[in-house]
Amino acid sequence: MAILLRESDVAKLATMTMAIEGVEQAFRFQGEQKADNAPRRRSGLDHGMLHVMSASLPSLGYAGLKSYTSVAGVTRFLVMLYKDGNLEAVIEADRLGQLRTGAATAVATRHMAREESSRLGIFGTGLQARSQVTAVCAVRPIKTVRAYSRNPENCAAFCREMSDLTGASVTPASNPEEAVRGMDIVVTATTSKDPVFRGEWLEKGTHVNAVGGNFIQRRELDVESVRRSACVVVDSLEQARLESGDLAQAAEVEAFYWEDARELGLVVIGEFPGREDADEITLFESQGIALEDVALAAKVFEAAAKSGVGERLPF
Repeated sequence: MAILLRESDVAKLATMTMAIEGVEQAFRFQGEQKADNAPRRRSGLDHGMLHVMSASLPSLGYAGLKSYTSVAGVTRFLVMLYKDGNLEAVIEADRLGQLRTGAATAVATRHMAREESSRLGIFGTGLQARSQVTAVCAVRPIKTVRAYSRNPENCAAFCREMSDLTGASVTPASNPEEAVRGMDIVVTATTSKDPVFRGEWLEKGTHVNAVGGNFIQRRELDVESVRRSACVVVDSLEQARLESGDLAQAAEVEAFYWEDARELGLVVIGEFPGREDADEITLFESQGIALEDVALAAKVFEAAAKSGVGERLPF
């Protein structure tokens, strides 16, 4: 009998440590060709859209799909998790999605950013940005965070909250350049349709995680940012070709070639380096794939089964 896990259950059961562990394992399976991921598909609705994506981890017996609607400014997420062909859980997946997106950034950062990286610039101060900062702090010794937002009040609240949560010094950047210059790691977690900073501001050795641009019409990075990146890694090459406006625009002007991009799974298993030189600029383009959702959903389900959390469903 399947169980229903609500957002409050996920909040109690799931941690960033759990998410990073599950997502890194999933990317290892991806690199070993022991996982399958189907890219997101979108269907138009009146005033919105339906999004569906799926993946399987045969070695663990799990498969699942995430479906969500974004209608009139409201988004609702659900994951359906299967084990050995049986439906085991239906999971409300807003918090789960924030955690798995942060975890993917953590995995990329672990394998691509310089080990001594201590300065982080973050664009965006919403829920995804909170998970991004938490995730990066989990894998690198971050001491200083500069946050940029077009809303000063939101930015100030974000800085106070994240300072308390991480122990780092999190302060507002007065302009976009301040969130890039001198940073070891830069994260973009926005819904912007236009680049949020100029590539010429990136310092040597910076690692960039671009996580907000999963529509082909959106661009968080300019062409110069992509051009200067010695190593470009994606979570799924198939999905990036469909959704990454950053890379598509750079490819259009021959500042980037798709055949040069590597999937994160191949970096995790060591087939390709995430960084070859301390001075390289490296880039992880995160579209957010179902493989991450299924990996974390499995971890949450196992924790729920162990602790007896969840509502039994009549099927």
